[in-house]
Amino acid sequence: MLLQNRPSDPGTAAHDRIYRLLRQQIMHGELAPGVALTVRGLAKAHGVSMTPAREALRRLAAEGALTLSSSGRVTTPDLTNERLEELATLRALIETELASRALPRAHFALIERLQTINMANAEAAVKRDAVAYIRTNLEFHRTLYLRAQAPAMLAIAETVWLQLGPTMRMVYSRIVRSEPPQHHRMIIAALKAGDEPALRLAVRADVTQGLRHLTG
Repeated sequence: MLLQNRPSDPGTAAHDRIYRLLRQQIMHGELAPGVALTVRGLAKAHGVSMTPAREALRRLAAEGALTLSSSGRVTTPDLTNERLEELATLRALIETELASRALPRAHFALIERLQTINMANAEAAVKRDAVAYIRTNLEFHRTLYLRAQAPAMLAIAETVWLQLGPTMRMVYSRIVRSEPPQHHRMIIAALKAGDEPALRLAVRADVTQGLRHLTG
């Protein structure tokens, strides 16, 4: 007996579409810290009813991508130095492990892809395009970590990136860069050499350097 496909729920589809778009905007720093979001404004901007807009905000708040006050006000995270240090510590712990697990599955095509992404990261740095810089930086890390084949660990890392996104945008907009972080090149060199200690050190240094910029 063949099972019939159920028609998709338009409300669910709208909620998921808004959620994914807003999640990407927050992670890539397209929204500044402390920006207020309303159900009505989000619904109007996307041409949907308030229900899918409300569900998208709730889902993002549950991930820590948005802050929900006791009065019900929803804003992008505005992080203290203590919170930034905590999140950077999480990055150092999780991402060094992801990189370590990815190393045995690293191949020439992956290294070529990372080098290409790093070139785009360099272009964003020269243009002082903070959003493109953050997007290509995270793409560099995510491309490597996908080889770890540890989806639960990667999901936790992405939740941390979500919380950091708006603050990273604010800080990187003030930083004058002419090239991508040197630690990306160290990561690529360690992958080529199959050197796990050097890889873990380079990833940790990359995260630590970011922390200095964020809390400085």
